[in-house]
Formats: sequence, structure tokens, C-alpha cells
Amino acid sequence: MPIDRLITGFKSFRETYYEEQPDFYRQLVEKGQRPDVMIIACSDSRVNPSIIAKADPGELFIVRNVANLVPPYEPDSGYHGTSAAIEFAVRDLNVEHIIVLGHSHCGGIRFLCEGHENAENREFLDGWMSIVGKAQEGSLKGEARLRYVEREAVKISLGNLLSFPWVKERVEDGRLKLHGWLFDLEVGDLLAHEAGGDWKTATLENS
Repeated sequence: MPIDRLITGFKSFRETYYEEQPDFYRQLVEKGQRPDVMIIACSDSRVNPSIIAKADPGELFIVRNVANLVPPYEPDSGYHGTSAAIEFAVRDLNVEHIIVLGHSHCGGIRFLCEGHENAENREFLDGWMSIVGKAQEGSLKGEARLRYVEREAVKISLGNLLSFPWVKERVEDGRLKLHGWLFDLEVGDLLAHEAGGDWKTATLENS
């Protein structure tokens, strides 16, 4: 049973972090979280930032949504879950890095490019995916088009991050760095967006 598997997993987690390392979570509770990195990732069940980065609890501040999108800065009375998470990470936790983590074979991007399989409109997906609607521009077709749009969507989200005034201010004065990454599900590569627009295999900053 799937739920039994999750409960078994929790028991293993508790044994590791509460019984074998009793001070681990005690420190996180007493001192609070102090992550240096925020990751904006997709809700896709195959793309778990903590597993991909082998991060411990407390290392990453993560927000996940369909297609790892960042909406533009629009402070109004609407519900802005992703924007609220960005605000908390930047203004309260003072993270030093924000990573937009895209991935290949993204269902949200396929929905954007090909629509849904039946005639019913989606009540929320259509509007949400319109954030990166302009990523569809170009003459590519089929899978090549999907791979292109996945990358362009990350770039659009990076641009939208700079529409938040307090993000832009910190980027300009050097307190915050933005990164665009893409995880290739097929071959297990992690690609990083370069300033010139190219995508290259991610490497250590000091290597």
C-alpha cells in the first residue's frame, strides 16, 4: 500500500534524525531555519530538489508548483503562493541564492504546448501556464519544441524574479544571485543557464 510505504519511510527518517542524531532537529528548532538557497521547482513527482542535491533538512527553502514558474510581481488582493514564498525567502530568511529548477519532459510545459487531452477546459492550469506563454514562439515541432520551451520557461521565470523590486535590489548590490538549472530526466544531467543564453553542464563554482 502506498500509504504504508510512506509511514515506513517516516519511521526510517525519525530514526535517522531523532534517535541517531538527537541534536539535529533540536538545533533547527531552537535556532530556526537559516537556508542560504531557495529552489523554485516543479511539483513533478520525479523531481525532488532535496534528493537531487542530497540536501539535509534545513539546507534548502523550496517552493514547488506546476512547471516551476515564477509569476511577475503583482501585489494585489489575490492569492500569490509562489510570490509569498519568494518574499519570505528573500526578505525574512535573507537567502543568498535562488535557483529556478526546470526539468525535461515536464507535464505542465506539454500542457502549454499541446493542450489537454479532452475538451474540458482546466480551471487553473490555463491561466497559470500563460505566465510563460511567449516561450512557445518559434518554428520547432514535436519533442524538440518541448525541450526548447522547457528551457525558455526557466529564462522567463528568471526575468520575472527581477520584476520583484526587493529581488532586483539585492541582485544589483550583490547580496543575491539567481540561477537557472534544468534537470534532464533521461540522462541525469544537470544543466545551468549561462549569461550568454547557452545551457551547459553545471560545474562547481571554484572548479
